[in-house]
Amino acid sequence: MAVKIRLARGGAKKRPYYYIVVAQATAPRDGRYIEQVGTFNPMLKKDDENRVKLDLDRCKHWLASGAQPTDRVARFLDTAGLMKRTPSNNPNKAKPGKKRLEREAAEAEKAAKAAAAKAAEAAAAAEPAAE
Repeated sequence: MAVKIRLARGGAKKRPYYYIVVAQATAPRDGRYIEQVGTFNPMLKKDDENRVKLDLDRCKHWLASGAQPTDRVARFLDTAGLMKRTPSNNPNKAKPGKKRLEREAAEAEKAAKAAAAKAAEAAAAAEPAAE
């Protein structure tokens, strides 16, 4: 069965605290796990040494045994120097969607028509004054 190193949520409402656990892939998020190998407290500042605590020996053991870390845990292991994580790059993520592009094109067309009508109105008003 596939084994994962992942986060299990603890803590109170709006006060998250995560346990870094080794669990079977089919086990519930906060349910049964094989072993707890660390903790993560996102409420602490990013430069605080108590934000992420890992048992490095056990993490090494589970990685050698074939356990697959989730993306967030892979970031922690990368900063600890246990594994190399390649950052993902999705250049299309920041681009606007099809509906937004259509909406902006329609608004630009509407603004161009309004400007043309205003210019025609101004030209028509200027003609009788010139005569």
